[in-house]
Amino acid sequence: MRKLLWWHVAIVGTIVVLTMLMVIERAPTARFVGAVCAMLVLLAGWLVFGRYTRDDRRASFALTSIVIVSAGVGVAFFPTIAIIQTIAFPLVWFYCGGLRKSVIATALLVAAVAAGFLIDGGLGQANVEQTAITESISFGLSLALGLWFNRVYDMVDERQALIDQLETTREQVAALSQDAGAAIERERLAREIHDTIAQDLTGLVLTAQRGLRELQAGDTAAAEKQLTILEENARNALTETRALVASGAAVGVDGGSLATSLRRLAERFERETGIAVTVTADDPAELDRDAQVVLLRCAQEALANIRKHSTADAAGLSLVARDGQISLHITDDGAGFDPSIPSTGFGLTGLRERLALVRGTLDVVAGPGSGTTLIATLPRSAELTA
Repeated sequence: MRKLLWWHVAIVGTIVVLTMLMVIERAPTARFVGAVCAMLVLLAGWLVFGRYTRDDRRASFALTSIVIVSAGVGVAFFPTIAIIQTIAFPLVWFYCGGLRKSVIATALLVAAVAAGFLIDGGLGQANVEQTAITESISFGLSLALGLWFNRVYDMVDERQALIDQLETTREQVAALSQDAGAAIERERLAREIHDTIAQDLTGLVLTAQRGLRELQAGDTAAAEKQLTILEENARNALTETRALVASGAAVGVDGGSLATSLRRLAERFERETGIAVTVTADDPAELDRDAQVVLLRCAQEALANIRKHSTADAAGLSLVARDGQISLHITDDGAGFDPSIPSTGFGLTGLRERLALVRGTLDVVAGPGSGTTLIATLPRSAELTA
Protein backbone atom coordinates (compact mmCIF):
# COMPACT_ATOMS: atom_id res chain seq x y z
CA MET A 1 0.00 0.00 0.00
CA ARG A 2 2.90 2.33 0.75
CA LYS A 3 4.35 1.69 -2.73
CA LEU A 4 1.06 2.70 -4.36
CA LEU A 5 0.90 5.86 -2.25
CA TRP A 6 4.29 7.04 -3.52
CA TRP A 7 3.33 6.18 -7.09
CA HIS A 8 0.14 8.23 -6.66
CA VAL A 9 2.18 11.19 -5.43
CA ALA A 10 4.73 10.89 -8.26
CA ILE A 11 2.17 10.57 -11.08
CA VAL A 12 -0.23 13.25 -9.86
CA GLY A 13 2.65 15.57 -8.98
CA THR A 14 4.21 15.18 -12.45
CA ILE A 15 0.89 15.87 -14.19
CA VAL A 16 0.30 18.97 -12.06
CA VAL A 17 3.81 20.31 -12.75
CA LEU A 18 3.49 19.72 -16.51
CA THR A 19 0.09 21.43 -16.55
CA MET A 20 1.53 24.46 -14.77
CA LEU A 21 4.43 24.58 -17.26
CA MET A 22 1.99 24.63 -20.18
CA VAL A 23 0.07 27.44 -18.51
CA ILE A 24 3.26 29.42 -17.92
CA GLU A 25 4.38 28.87 -21.54
CA ARG A 26 0.88 29.85 -22.74
CA ALA A 27 0.36 26.77 -24.83
CA PRO A 28 -2.30 27.14 -27.53
CA THR A 29 -5.69 25.96 -26.38
CA ALA A 30 -5.90 22.98 -28.72
CA ARG A 31 -2.44 21.78 -27.79
CA PHE A 32 -3.11 22.38 -24.10
CA VAL A 33 -6.36 20.38 -24.17
CA GLY A 34 -4.78 17.55 -26.17
CA ALA A 35 -1.76 17.28 -23.86
CA VAL A 36 -3.92 17.43 -20.71
CA CYS A 37 -6.23 14.72 -22.11
CA ALA A 38 -3.21 12.49 -22.81
CA MET A 39 -2.01 12.93 -19.23
CA LEU A 40 -5.50 12.29 -17.84
CA VAL A 41 -5.67 9.06 -19.84
CA LEU A 42 -2.36 8.03 -18.26
CA LEU A 43 -3.73 8.90 -14.79
CA ALA A 44 -6.94 6.94 -15.45
CA GLY A 45 -4.93 3.94 -16.62
CA TRP A 46 -2.87 4.08 -13.45
CA LEU A 47 -5.93 4.32 -11.21
CA VAL A 48 -7.56 1.34 -12.95
CA PHE A 49 -4.60 -1.00 -13.46
CA GLY A 50 -1.96 0.28 -11.02
CA ARG A 51 -3.40 -1.63 -8.07
CA TYR A 52 -2.57 -4.94 -9.74
CA THR A 53 0.85 -6.54 -9.35
CA ARG A 54 3.16 -7.16 -12.27
CA ASP A 55 2.28 -10.86 -12.02
CA ASP A 56 -1.10 -9.97 -13.54
CA ARG A 57 -0.11 -10.04 -17.22
CA ARG A 58 -3.27 -8.44 -18.61
CA ALA A 59 -3.16 -5.50 -16.21
CA SER A 60 0.57 -5.02 -16.79
CA PHE A 61 0.15 -5.06 -20.58
CA ALA A 62 -2.78 -2.60 -20.43
CA LEU A 63 -0.98 -0.15 -18.14
CA THR A 64 2.27 -0.31 -20.14
CA SER A 65 0.40 0.30 -23.40
CA ILE A 66 -1.45 3.28 -21.93
CA VAL A 67 1.81 4.79 -20.62
CA ILE A 68 3.54 4.44 -24.03
CA VAL A 69 0.64 5.82 -26.07
CA SER A 70 -0.13 8.66 -23.62
CA ALA A 71 3.50 9.80 -23.55
CA GLY A 72 3.76 9.81 -27.36
CA VAL A 73 0.45 11.62 -27.87
CA GLY A 74 1.19 14.15 -25.15
CA VAL A 75 4.59 15.03 -26.68
CA ALA A 76 2.95 15.38 -30.09
CA PHE A 77 0.64 18.05 -28.66
CA PHE A 78 3.25 19.77 -26.50
CA PRO A 79 6.99 18.80 -26.51
CA THR A 80 7.51 19.74 -22.85
CA ILE A 81 5.36 16.73 -21.98
CA ALA A 82 8.50 14.66 -22.71
CA ILE A 83 9.36 15.29 -19.05
CA ILE A 84 6.73 12.66 -18.29
CA GLN A 85 9.37 10.09 -19.19
CA THR A 86 10.75 10.56 -15.66
CA ILE A 87 7.83 8.52 -14.34
CA ALA A 88 7.00 6.59 -17.53
CA PHE A 89 10.29 4.66 -17.63
CA PRO A 90 10.11 3.50 -13.97
CA LEU A 91 6.47 2.48 -14.47
CA VAL A 92 7.40 0.39 -17.51
CA TRP A 93 10.24 -1.34 -15.68
CA PHE A 94 8.17 -1.88 -12.57
CA TYR A 95 5.13 -3.42 -14.21
CA CYS A 96 6.48 -5.28 -17.24
CA GLY A 97 8.10 -8.09 -15.31
CA GLY A 98 11.14 -9.71 -16.83
CA LEU A 99 14.19 -8.11 -18.42
CA ARG A 100 13.25 -8.84 -22.04
CA LYS A 101 9.76 -7.35 -21.77
CA SER A 102 11.06 -4.29 -19.95
CA VAL A 103 13.69 -3.55 -22.62
CA ILE A 104 11.13 -3.93 -25.43
CA ALA A 105 8.63 -1.68 -23.62
CA THR A 106 11.36 0.90 -23.01
CA ALA A 107 12.28 0.91 -26.73
CA LEU A 108 8.61 1.35 -27.65
CA LEU A 109 8.27 4.23 -25.19
CA VAL A 110 11.35 5.94 -26.67
CA ALA A 111 9.94 5.40 -30.15
CA ALA A 112 6.57 6.86 -29.16
CA VAL A 113 8.15 9.97 -27.63
CA ALA A 114 10.43 10.36 -30.67
CA ALA A 115 7.39 10.10 -32.93
CA GLY A 116 5.70 12.80 -30.85
CA PHE A 117 8.71 15.10 -31.32
CA LEU A 118 8.71 14.49 -35.09
CA ILE A 119 4.98 15.08 -35.36
CA ASP A 120 5.31 18.33 -33.47
CA GLY A 121 8.53 19.63 -35.07
CA GLY A 122 8.37 18.03 -38.50
CA LEU A 123 10.87 15.85 -40.36
CA GLY A 124 13.53 18.50 -40.87
CA GLN A 125 17.11 17.32 -40.52
CA ALA A 126 17.78 19.42 -37.41
CA ASN A 127 14.67 18.13 -35.61
CA VAL A 128 15.38 14.51 -36.60
CA GLU A 129 18.97 14.74 -35.38
CA GLN A 130 17.99 16.43 -32.13
CA THR A 131 15.24 13.91 -31.52
CA ALA A 132 17.60 11.01 -32.25
CA ILE A 133 20.26 12.32 -29.87
CA THR A 134 17.78 13.15 -27.11
CA GLU A 135 15.95 9.85 -27.22
CA SER A 136 19.15 7.83 -27.60
CA ILE A 137 20.38 9.38 -24.37
CA SER A 138 17.00 8.77 -22.76
CA PHE A 139 17.07 5.14 -23.91
CA GLY A 140 20.59 4.61 -22.56
CA LEU A 141 19.83 6.20 -19.20
CA SER A 142 16.58 4.29 -18.98
CA LEU A 143 18.35 1.00 -19.65
CA ALA A 144 20.96 1.74 -16.98
CA LEU A 145 18.31 2.79 -14.49
CA GLY A 146 16.07 -0.12 -15.42
CA LEU A 147 18.79 -2.73 -15.07
CA TRP A 148 19.68 -1.37 -11.65
CA PHE A 149 16.01 -1.23 -10.72
CA ASN A 150 15.48 -4.79 -11.94
CA ARG A 151 18.42 -6.02 -9.88
CA VAL A 152 17.10 -4.30 -6.78
CA TYR A 153 13.68 -5.81 -7.35
CA ASP A 154 15.22 -9.29 -7.74
CA MET A 155 17.08 -8.75 -4.49
CA VAL A 156 13.83 -7.78 -2.81
CA ASP A 157 12.22 -10.96 -4.15
CA GLU A 158 15.15 -13.03 -2.90
CA ARG A 159 14.96 -11.38 0.49
CA GLN A 160 11.24 -12.00 0.70
CA ALA A 161 11.79 -15.64 -0.29
CA LEU A 162 14.37 -15.95 2.49
CA ILE A 163 11.98 -14.33 4.96
CA ASP A 164 9.22 -16.74 3.92
CA GLN A 165 11.64 -19.64 4.25
CA LEU A 166 12.72 -18.45 7.70
CA GLU A 167 9.08 -18.11 8.74
CA THR A 168 8.38 -21.64 7.56
CA THR A 169 11.48 -22.93 9.33
CA ARG A 170 10.53 -21.12 12.51
CA GLU A 171 7.07 -22.68 12.39
CA GLN A 172 8.64 -26.10 11.86
CA VAL A 173 11.05 -25.56 14.75
CA ALA A 174 8.17 -24.42 16.95
CA ALA A 175 6.19 -27.53 15.99
CA LEU A 176 9.20 -29.75 16.70
CA SER A 177 9.79 -28.01 20.02
CA GLN A 178 6.16 -28.49 20.92
CA ASP A 179 6.35 -32.18 20.02
CA ALA A 180 9.57 -32.56 21.98
CA GLY A 181 8.02 -30.80 24.97
CA ALA A 182 4.97 -33.06 24.77
CA ALA A 183 7.22 -36.14 24.64
CA ILE A 184 9.21 -34.95 27.67
CA GLU A 185 5.99 -34.27 29.55
CA ARG A 186 4.65 -37.73 28.67
CA GLU A 187 7.87 -39.29 29.97
CA ARG A 188 7.65 -37.25 33.16
CA LEU A 189 4.03 -38.25 33.72
CA ALA A 190 4.90 -41.88 33.03
CA ARG A 191 7.62 -41.76 35.69
CA GLU A 192 5.34 -40.03 38.19
CA ILE A 193 2.48 -42.47 37.61
CA HIS A 194 4.76 -45.50 37.79
CA ASP A 195 6.53 -44.34 40.95
CA THR A 196 3.43 -43.11 42.80
CA ILE A 197 -0.02 -44.14 41.65
CA ALA A 198 1.02 -47.47 40.15
CA GLN A 199 2.89 -48.41 43.33
CA ASP A 200 -0.08 -47.37 45.45
CA LEU A 201 -2.41 -49.48 43.33
CA THR A 202 -0.08 -52.44 43.65
CA GLY A 203 -0.13 -51.96 47.43
CA LEU A 204 -3.93 -51.79 47.36
CA VAL A 205 -4.16 -55.10 45.53
CA LEU A 206 -1.73 -56.86 47.89
CA THR A 207 -3.37 -55.38 50.98
CA ALA A 208 -6.82 -56.41 49.75
CA GLN A 209 -5.57 -59.95 49.10
CA ARG A 210 -4.01 -60.13 52.55
CA GLY A 211 -7.17 -58.81 54.19
CA LEU A 212 -9.24 -61.37 52.30
CA ARG A 213 -7.00 -64.17 53.56
CA GLU A 214 -7.34 -62.88 57.15
CA LEU A 215 -11.11 -62.70 56.78
CA GLN A 216 -11.31 -66.21 55.35
CA ALA A 217 -9.24 -67.45 58.28
CA GLY A 218 -11.74 -65.87 60.68
CA ASP A 219 -9.29 -63.27 62.08
CA THR A 220 -11.56 -60.23 61.92
CA ALA A 221 -9.17 -58.02 63.89
CA ALA A 222 -6.35 -58.62 61.41
CA ALA A 223 -8.78 -58.15 58.50
CA GLU A 224 -9.94 -54.86 60.02
CA LYS A 225 -6.31 -53.72 60.26
CA GLN A 226 -5.78 -54.49 56.57
CA LEU A 227 -8.93 -52.57 55.66
CA THR A 228 -7.60 -49.55 57.57
CA ILE A 229 -4.33 -49.78 55.65
CA LEU A 230 -6.32 -50.18 52.44
CA GLU A 231 -8.25 -46.97 53.12
CA GLU A 232 -5.08 -45.04 53.95
CA ASN A 233 -3.36 -46.19 50.77
CA ALA A 234 -6.40 -45.34 48.67
CA ARG A 235 -6.44 -41.82 50.12
CA ASN A 236 -2.75 -41.40 49.34
CA ALA A 237 -3.31 -42.54 45.75
CA LEU A 238 -6.22 -40.13 45.43
CA THR A 239 -4.10 -37.22 46.74
CA GLU A 240 -1.26 -37.95 44.31
CA THR A 241 -3.68 -38.36 41.39
CA ARG A 242 -5.33 -35.02 42.13
CA ALA A 243 -1.94 -33.31 42.33
CA LEU A 244 -0.89 -34.68 38.95
CA VAL A 245 -4.18 -33.68 37.33
CA ALA A 246 -4.30 -30.23 38.93
CA SER A 247 -0.79 -28.96 38.31
CA GLY A 248 1.55 -31.71 37.21
CA ALA A 249 3.69 -31.00 40.26
CA ALA A 250 5.66 -33.79 41.89
CA VAL A 251 4.24 -34.75 45.29
CA GLY A 252 5.47 -36.82 48.18
CA VAL A 253 8.02 -34.78 50.21
CA ASP A 254 6.16 -33.93 53.40
CA GLY A 255 6.70 -30.30 54.36
CA GLY A 256 9.93 -30.24 52.41
CA SER A 257 11.49 -32.86 54.73
CA LEU A 258 12.99 -35.83 52.89
CA ALA A 259 13.92 -37.65 56.12
CA THR A 260 10.33 -37.40 57.42
CA SER A 261 8.96 -38.65 54.10
CA LEU A 262 11.34 -41.62 54.12
CA ARG A 263 10.31 -42.57 57.66
CA ARG A 264 6.60 -42.37 56.83
CA LEU A 265 7.19 -44.41 53.70
CA ALA A 266 9.03 -47.04 55.73
CA GLU A 267 6.29 -47.15 58.38
CA ARG A 268 3.60 -47.55 55.80
CA PHE A 269 5.56 -50.25 53.96
CA GLU A 270 6.17 -52.13 57.21
CA ARG A 271 2.46 -52.06 58.10
CA GLU A 272 1.47 -53.30 54.64
CA THR A 273 4.04 -56.08 54.25
CA GLY A 274 5.28 -57.02 57.69
CA ILE A 275 8.85 -56.47 56.48
CA ALA A 276 10.88 -54.55 59.07
CA VAL A 277 12.42 -51.36 57.69
CA THR A 278 15.08 -49.28 59.43
CA VAL A 279 15.68 -45.68 58.44
CA THR A 280 18.85 -43.68 58.99
CA ALA A 281 18.50 -40.19 57.54
CA ASP A 282 19.32 -36.56 58.23
CA ASP A 283 17.71 -33.83 56.16
CA PRO A 284 20.04 -32.41 53.47
CA ALA A 285 18.73 -28.85 53.80
CA GLU A 286 20.63 -27.57 50.79
CA LEU A 287 19.19 -30.20 48.43
CA ASP A 288 16.73 -28.91 45.82
CA ARG A 289 13.13 -30.04 46.36
CA ASP A 290 12.93 -31.72 42.94
CA ALA A 291 16.09 -33.64 43.76
CA GLN A 292 14.54 -34.71 47.08
CA VAL A 293 11.50 -35.98 45.17
CA VAL A 294 13.82 -38.02 42.92
CA LEU A 295 15.38 -39.73 45.97
CA LEU A 296 11.95 -40.38 47.48
CA ARG A 297 10.81 -41.98 44.21
CA CYS A 298 13.94 -44.14 44.25
CA ALA A 299 13.01 -45.33 47.73
CA GLN A 300 9.42 -46.03 46.66
CA GLU A 301 10.47 -48.02 43.61
CA ALA A 302 13.09 -49.99 45.54
CA LEU A 303 10.64 -50.90 48.31
CA ALA A 304 8.06 -51.89 45.69
CA ASN A 305 10.61 -54.26 44.15
CA ILE A 306 11.41 -55.66 47.61
CA ARG A 307 7.70 -56.31 48.16
CA LYS A 308 7.24 -58.05 44.79
CA HIS A 309 10.46 -59.95 44.26
CA SER A 310 12.76 -60.26 47.27
CA THR A 311 10.97 -62.45 49.92
CA ALA A 312 12.99 -60.38 52.39
CA ASP A 313 12.44 -60.20 56.15
CA ALA A 314 14.15 -56.84 56.65
CA ALA A 315 15.13 -53.76 54.66
CA GLY A 316 16.93 -50.51 55.33
CA LEU A 317 16.98 -46.93 54.06
CA SER A 318 20.10 -44.87 54.68
CA LEU A 319 20.63 -41.29 53.55
CA VAL A 320 24.31 -40.33 53.52
CA ALA A 321 25.93 -36.96 52.77
CA ARG A 322 29.63 -37.14 51.89
CA ASP A 323 32.15 -35.26 49.68
CA GLY A 324 29.60 -32.94 48.09
CA GLN A 325 27.22 -35.80 47.25
CA ILE A 326 24.00 -37.23 48.65
CA SER A 327 23.53 -41.02 48.51
CA LEU A 328 20.47 -43.07 49.35
CA HIS A 329 21.17 -46.74 50.12
CA ILE A 330 18.24 -49.17 49.97
CA THR A 331 19.11 -52.67 51.18
CA ASP A 332 17.27 -55.95 51.81
CA ASP A 333 18.15 -59.44 52.97
CA GLY A 334 16.08 -61.15 50.31
CA ALA A 335 16.73 -63.56 47.47
CA GLY A 336 18.75 -61.08 45.42
CA PHE A 337 19.29 -61.37 41.66
CA ASP A 338 21.96 -61.33 39.00
CA PRO A 339 22.34 -57.66 37.83
CA SER A 340 24.18 -58.77 34.68
CA ILE A 341 20.95 -60.26 33.32
CA PRO A 342 19.02 -57.56 31.35
CA SER A 343 15.86 -56.45 33.11
CA THR A 344 12.54 -56.48 31.24
CA GLY A 345 10.80 -54.20 33.74
CA PHE A 346 10.51 -50.43 33.85
CA GLY A 347 11.67 -49.98 37.45
CA LEU A 348 15.47 -49.78 37.34
CA THR A 349 15.45 -48.15 33.91
CA GLY A 350 13.01 -45.54 35.13
CA LEU A 351 15.14 -44.85 38.20
CA ARG A 352 18.26 -44.33 36.09
CA GLU A 353 16.39 -41.95 33.77
CA ARG A 354 14.95 -40.02 36.69
CA LEU A 355 18.36 -39.72 38.39
CA ALA A 356 19.96 -38.60 35.12
CA LEU A 357 17.69 -35.54 35.17
CA VAL A 358 19.50 -34.34 38.33
CA ARG A 359 22.94 -35.53 37.20
CA GLY A 360 22.67 -38.57 39.44
CA THR A 361 23.63 -42.24 39.09
CA LEU A 362 22.27 -45.58 40.22
CA ASP A 363 24.49 -48.47 41.34
CA VAL A 364 23.19 -51.98 41.94
CA VAL A 365 24.98 -54.44 44.24
CA ALA A 366 23.27 -57.82 44.24
CA GLY A 367 23.74 -61.54 43.82
CA PRO A 368 21.52 -64.61 43.98
CA GLY A 369 20.80 -65.41 47.65
CA SER A 370 22.75 -62.46 49.02
CA GLY A 371 20.18 -59.69 49.04
CA THR A 372 20.21 -56.43 47.09
CA THR A 373 21.57 -52.91 47.61
CA LEU A 374 20.58 -49.97 45.45
CA ILE A 375 22.68 -46.80 45.74
CA ALA A 376 21.21 -43.61 44.29
CA THR A 377 23.80 -40.81 44.23
CA LEU A 378 23.50 -37.20 43.18
CA PRO A 379 25.39 -33.94 43.80
CA ARG A 380 24.26 -31.63 46.59
CA SER A 381 23.72 -28.87 44.02
CA ALA A 382 21.47 -31.07 41.86
CA GLU A 383 18.54 -29.37 40.14
CA LEU A 384 15.94 -30.84 37.81
CA THR A 385 16.87 -30.31 34.12
CA ALA A 386 13.68 -31.51 32.41
